[in-house]
Amino acid sequence: MIELKELTLGYGQRTLLEMVNARMTGGQLIALLGRNGAGKSTLLRAMMGLEKPQSGEIILQGKKITSLKPEKLARSISFVTTDKVRIANLRCKDVVSMGRAPYTNWIGQLRPEDEMRVDTAIQLVGMSAYAEKTMDKMSDGECQRIMIARALAQDTPVILLDEPTAFLDLPNRYELCLLLKRLAQEEDKCILFSTHDLDIALSLCDSIMLIDNPHMYTLPTPEMVASGHIERLFRNESVTFDAQKMRAITATNFVFIVRMY
Repeated sequence: MIELKELTLGYGQRTLLEMVNARMTGGQLIALLGRNGAGKSTLLRAMMGLEKPQSGEIILQGKKITSLKPEKLARSISFVTTDKVRIANLRCKDVVSMGRAPYTNWIGQLRPEDEMRVDTAIQLVGMSAYAEKTMDKMSDGECQRIMIARALAQDTPVILLDEPTAFLDLPNRYELCLLLKRLAQEEDKCILFSTHDLDIALSLCDSIMLIDNPHMYTLPTPEMVASGHIERLFRNESVTFDAQKMRAITATNFVFIVRMY
């Protein structure tokens, strides 16, 4: 569904990723992991066609993204950013309706089928009761669900999310990722999200993409745990990674939930 071929990314004299290969298919929830500054957001932007690779190709639905016109690209892949969104004067339903822009006429008029897509997207994320409310009166978690609904209304086979759990507490982080997993499975979407929450990624995701500059490893989650890549990335004098328990442990044997900073 989306494929990276010999992809090299960087800026200036710094190479973030070199000759990276990966393939992602529908029905999967995939976590993109790496330390701060590793290039997670840069990779997502490149996959959206917003960042030009130094070399290599990104193939979307069998075609190079560089060959796709904006309208075709917008019907193939959607992006939820990490920014806090507070749109005071628009109802949640209006915000979600923006996802139908690639399908409407030049004045943005919604057809009955567009209205149905919008209502279904809001229902899928469990926010039907908020359709007439404005986002300035909602929590971060509720706003994030509305932005995911906008991506669902866009009806693309691939959805990318940059740090969707960044402003949420632990219960809401799990709840949001459970929602993403359900949407990937039930709607046959390929959903890739960057995160610092290793524990959530290992417990809920089908596959892991792990950036260890300039390399990136892509494996099903059990194989990633067994590979030792995570352990090598975490290893230092005070913290080790227990692959069997999928937890990091300090030198004093204190087990804690891992966030990769």
